[in-house]
Amino acid sequence: MSTPLLATLMREGTLQLPALPPLALYVHLPWCLRKCPYCDFNSHEAAQGIDAQGSQAYVDALRADLEAALPLIWGRPVVSVFIGGGTPSLFTPEAIATLLSELRARLPLEPGCEITLEANPGTFERDRFRGYRAAGVTRLSVGAQSFSDAALRALGRVHDADQAQAAVEEARAAFDTFNVDLMYALPGQTLQGLAQELDRLEALAPPHLSLYQLTLEPNTAFARRPPELPDVDLASEMLDLLGARAAAGGWQRYEVSAYARTGHRCRHNLNYWEFGDYLGIGAGAHSKLSFPHRVLRQVRWREPRQYQQQAMAGSAVSNQHEVARADLPFEFAMNALRLRDGVALALFGERTGLPLSALQRGREQGLAKGLLRDDATRLQASDKGFDFLNDLQALFLPARN
Repeated sequence: MSTPLLATLMREGTLQLPALPPLALYVHLPWCLRKCPYCDFNSHEAAQGIDAQGSQAYVDALRADLEAALPLIWGRPVVSVFIGGGTPSLFTPEAIATLLSELRARLPLEPGCEITLEANPGTFERDRFRGYRAAGVTRLSVGAQSFSDAALRALGRVHDADQAQAAVEEARAAFDTFNVDLMYALPGQTLQGLAQELDRLEALAPPHLSLYQLTLEPNTAFARRPPELPDVDLASEMLDLLGARAAAGGWQRYEVSAYARTGHRCRHNLNYWEFGDYLGIGAGAHSKLSFPHRVLRQVRWREPRQYQQQAMAGSAVSNQHEVARADLPFEFAMNALRLRDGVALALFGERTGLPLSALQRGREQGLAKGLLRDDATRLQASDKGFDFLNDLQALFLPARN
């Protein structure tokens, strides 16, 4: 199966990838009951939820999007699927079952393929999570964000602390593995208040945690009307508390924001951080796809209605570009250095098609500044480098003339 785009992508080039990386699939479902004031993701309000007709129309667009993309990934097995948003749990288990059936009919999912669905408290009734499990979802990511009613109100969330706890309990009953999102450095939050939230979280014993500091992102309601947040010193104390409590509770920090018990690391996100490939379908979804001599990035149309129209017409991609050879060292390091243990240096050549010398300037500067571990076989941040990760990653930016 060939297309003019594929023929262009397969032509000779300056990169020499020895083999194609693992391939994951990201599916974006863009609607939420309400847009949170801190959120800069591609999410759109649907205060009344998504009805059966609306969900089917969107699944039809996803199918058309995928079919148009198949020539670019033909025959490649898919190692993981992540259904994100938005709030994917606005879609019923029946709609998710239909979606996964469409995916399986067109893609060779690896045996044991991890299939994650994001779900928010306040968007499910009892046994809904079991319905997602029956539909084929293997892992749930619960967007609790906080176990404090005051903090949840400040964040503009539609659920309260009891609903957050109920959602985690339901996830634990329905799934063998799942994640809980928790934010810190929230408006009005104290160290004691965070400790009390952690007491509640630890009692629920989720196998995976994603811990995020609240940041004020451009083009959000919080950016326009900033709330009063804990200062830098208090935010640092909160992170120290989170790290200590996570370690004591058996969660190992394996990435900047990710903590997991043994056997529960997120395969899909590991593929991102190890500079694997991913096809993104859905409104605003991003893709990174490798070919023997180049790496391609794509973005889908962002607004849901326009995306659906374009996808059904076979034109879901709004823009795309080849990653410049000079940008690949930074793109690789930006992801790999987020991992606490880093990656084997050999992975750089495998994933970029470049010689190891392309990393030399950044490595030398990182070692000189004490931001990298002195290891001839790995690219790994030192303890200092992990604390100043942005500074370390910036060392791998293309040299300015």
